[in-house]
Amino acid sequence: MSKRARREQRTGKKLHQRKGFFLLIGIFIGIVFVAALYQTSVYFSTNESCMMCHVHPHAEESWMLSVHVNNSSGVMVNCVDCHLPPKDDTWAHYTAKISLGARDLWGYLTKDPAEIDWDRKSELEHAIKYIPNESCVKCHQNLFPQGISDDGITAHLYYEENAEKLDLQCISCHLDVGHYNPNYSHGQMVGIPGQTATAAVDTSLFYKEPAEVASFTNYTEQIPGTAVSFGMIAIKGGTFRMGSPEKEPFRNPDESPQHEVSLSPFFMAEVETTWDMYWAFYAETMSEGRTPPETVYANNLNAMGVDAISGPTPPFGYPDQGWGQGDRPAITMTHYAAETFCQWLSEKTGKKYRLPTEAEWEYAARGGTETPYFFPGSPKDFSDQGFMRNVFKPKTDGITSYVVYDKNSNGRTQPPSEVMANPFGLKNMLGNVMEYTADKYDPQAYAKRSGVTHNPRVTEGDEWVVRGGLYSSDAADVRSASRRHTQHEAWLRTDPQQPKSIWWYSDIKGIGFRVVCEPDL
Repeated sequence: MSKRARREQRTGKKLHQRKGFFLLIGIFIGIVFVAALYQTSVYFSTNESCMMCHVHPHAEESWMLSVHVNNSSGVMVNCVDCHLPPKDDTWAHYTAKISLGARDLWGYLTKDPAEIDWDRKSELEHAIKYIPNESCVKCHQNLFPQGISDDGITAHLYYEENAEKLDLQCISCHLDVGHYNPNYSHGQMVGIPGQTATAAVDTSLFYKEPAEVASFTNYTEQIPGTAVSFGMIAIKGGTFRMGSPEKEPFRNPDESPQHEVSLSPFFMAEVETTWDMYWAFYAETMSEGRTPPETVYANNLNAMGVDAISGPTPPFGYPDQGWGQGDRPAITMTHYAAETFCQWLSEKTGKKYRLPTEAEWEYAARGGTETPYFFPGSPKDFSDQGFMRNVFKPKTDGITSYVVYDKNSNGRTQPPSEVMANPFGLKNMLGNVMEYTADKYDPQAYAKRSGVTHNPRVTEGDEWVVRGGLYSSDAADVRSASRRHTQHEAWLRTDPQQPKSIWWYSDIKGIGFRVVCEPDL
């Protein structure tokens, strides 16, 4: 009898019946499975596999044109290097890979690329969701390479000191390194967009004198020395109920209580201050250097005449975000910059231009109505908020004719021609960009008033009231009574300058303003 037979006779079990045998088989199968899974993972980590089911038709083309491919080092950065956490964080890397892979596959099977707004998907607000910052840091451990500019050193020092505290993301300043965007500029703006030093200037288009206003009627302002003009609407004074009633859907506590306000007559710009208007101001007053803020404040406080006004320094990048200029609303300027524009415009025209008070703004936005909007409809019908929106889509008929908001903006500002005017003849009072007012923000401001308040203005507080909502707002936030305020520190979060800019915000796009003019009749 063989040794094997004798062993089986003693144990009463054959080889394939022993626990050790199954353990070895299990280990072998596990090794094969893990190896197969790894090889599958490797295969689906190649750029080719990413492109197979990625529904973005321009992803490969823009990636090939980016500095992650076209660079002097000869190193090509792959899709997974940017869009997944580093491989040394195994759990985060592979869970993100499964999640993004499933998302891409689902999009490939169910979505029509032609119906997706790829420009909107390329904006920072969307892109930042798919770029783990730790991956950027993994590849770029030396933030001070040879040849880096002084501005780059300042910016990277600021990043090192504040990355964790302020949750700073590399992509905030380097948006086009992975996918080339011709509208993106990494660096300080040079010159004035749309203008070249060699371009011929037709001075016959320039207005020689500002408009004369002899009566309280609409007029067209003409900025001397430029080809820029804009309409001003005569808003008769009157009394109205400011704030929202208790039963108005989506109302906020700072809109209470409703109270009576009376206003003197004023003129208000038909549209938000445009890039044409703002660049005229910038071209005449811009400052090249980093003048200390306190010096700028003092100069402008005592300025006598246009030539004495200190204007904005060049911004980082192009503040129009590549969305277009001309009659689109000027954006990203600070409240101080808007006030300085009004000072310049007043000196230029001989009139008294300023920002509207919060009461003037709401009175003008309502256009004589007392409803949530100056057009028919309930916020409940238009808003995306609420349980029923999981089943039924919000209505858009009616609101899209008057408001540029989340449902029709394509993720960016739009020119005033896209909407109809309110009953006073004003465009974009709701949506498009939030508008500065002359009031400081006080959530209890309304509660401090009694009787009929005449021409109220709040002068104490840390932030400024902004009104109207913006292009990315839900319909609930573009109601006539809806209030918001500046977030000065947050809107300068990624600005590395010390002191930070007093002219341009680095972290808010949908902020602008319109002007009012005090009658002098």
